[in-house]
Amino acid sequence: MCEGNSALGFVAVLAIILFSTKILGLLFRRIGVPQVLGFIIAGILIGPAIFGDFCGFSLIGFEGGDYTALFVLPETDNGLEKFSKLGVLLLMFSTGLETNLRDLKNTGLAAVLVASAGVAVPLVLGFAASLPFGGIGLGFAETANIYRCVFIGTILTATSVAITVSVLKELGKIHTKLGTTIVSAAIIDDVIGIILLSVVTGIAKAGTATEYANGFEWFKGQIYGTIIMIVCFFVFAVGAGFVISKVFRWLEKKWATTHRIPIFSLAVCFAYSWIAEEIFGVADITGAFLAGVVLSTAHRTSQYADKKIEVCTYLLFAPVFFSNIGISSISFEGLNPQILLFSLLAVFVGLVGKVIGCGTVCKAFKYSVRESAAGGVGMMARGEVALIVTATVTNSSLGANALPPQFMIMTVLLILISSILTPVLLKVLYGKQPAEIPVGTPADEESAPEGPQEISRHAAKRPRHSHFNTHKHFMGD
Repeated sequence: MCEGNSALGFVAVLAIILFSTKILGLLFRRIGVPQVLGFIIAGILIGPAIFGDFCGFSLIGFEGGDYTALFVLPETDNGLEKFSKLGVLLLMFSTGLETNLRDLKNTGLAAVLVASAGVAVPLVLGFAASLPFGGIGLGFAETANIYRCVFIGTILTATSVAITVSVLKELGKIHTKLGTTIVSAAIIDDVIGIILLSVVTGIAKAGTATEYANGFEWFKGQIYGTIIMIVCFFVFAVGAGFVISKVFRWLEKKWATTHRIPIFSLAVCFAYSWIAEEIFGVADITGAFLAGVVLSTAHRTSQYADKKIEVCTYLLFAPVFFSNIGISSISFEGLNPQILLFSLLAVFVGLVGKVIGCGTVCKAFKYSVRESAAGGVGMMARGEVALIVTATVTNSSLGANALPPQFMIMTVLLILISSILTPVLLKVLYGKQPAEIPVGTPADEESAPEGPQEISRHAAKRPRHSHFNTHKHFMGD
């Protein structure tokens, strides 16, 4: 048994994590499932969730566990937690860097309404489906239970469009009006979802107001104070962002491809995250995301910074984050048939909610029934954003209002089932229809081999948004 939190012990822990996540990731890619699920399963296998609890031994364990572990970590404040925090911040920062505000402005009313319906309907259905399950800490029995019901709905709002993009490209539909609408709506969906997450977690934290004696912390602990602070943070983020964007535009003119650009970018990311959480009481991932959005306005800066930052993100920090979900957050000890039943119900309403909400809006914009169904199915896939939201609402910083970690199984099932169903249903809905040529596109251009320059401007940006499901990161080695 070794000390996993010592310098060399932690290096060995990282070696186990990186090796196991890569092997499981490649295996899951082989069977057509997002590699992010392989990362989580790797964490479950090397952590105490299965072998520790049922066999009495695990490769990585925690102090106080009733099992023997090769490497032992403190229950809290261990190196994995810190690496995981960096991983989730860098993931959200990259997401923000790849968000093109100009493209979002040009997507039109249809994409905005599709995204809004894709958030509202699963949110309401998830909340309603949670109410009868008072036996597992949901329902109206206590205030904390109501918060958890809202958290369930919030988890179900996330969309990952990368799988959809892959299928649409394969079917020759990525250039069409509907294809562009789906891809753009998925990005807007995530933006709305992140804002929603900040609001609900902020209000949930307000439930701990009695812990504060007086002063500024007491004010932030009140519900009205929380709402005011959230609004103030977004005002601050936009105001400071305007200045920061100007500074980076000046920097890229003088030193466009130097290492100082990604270094300064990281500094902005971490500063926004700290300010969001510690000063305004907003989720730190929201600060990281908005930092990326701010820098995305300096186009060359965002591209160069993202190219450099993603190397360390995808080589180290992100695999540790996702595997740590399996190591630390998933436990089968408190899992019971009622939680499994609820998880399956939540997955069902989460999938149906996207199809009904987004499909109905598509139909209102004069798409055919088949196209409207394809639009709803295209918004159905889930990915790493759902995991990030779940990790946030199960965090102990929410106190008694936090969602129990056993509910992480719901998100894992949601990603797994949606990742399998989405490509199958899209191919069924589109059938053997010939590839459509969008208005204004020459026929020879459509038939040309598709490469980075041939993909439409909207579509070219969007597939990279959900990193851990894309060809670039999860469909490659």
